[in-house]
Amino acid sequence: MLVVRRRQGESVLIGDDIEIVVLEAGANRVKLGIMAPREILVFRKELELTREQNRVAATADVTALSRLANVLGDLGLRRKPGSGQSV
Repeated sequence: MLVVRRRQGESVLIGDDIEIVVLEAGANRVKLGIMAPREILVFRKELELTREQNRVAATADVTALSRLANVLGDLGLRRKPGSGQSV
């Protein structure tokens, strides 16, 4: 990791076509401007972390679903596939 100190108005170049400019610097925040070609995706890291968490949550856990079906069956709440009615 490269650590660079920059003041407001100063910038850092990455390769030939990406420039990061410090627009504002405060006690607890820094506002950056990023100039990059359109084909390069630039987004906040927390968005990628959220996307990954959503992918994991959307993956069905077959064992958990089977246990849930058994519990619902024991309670008489399991539905017939495609009928919308309880068994």
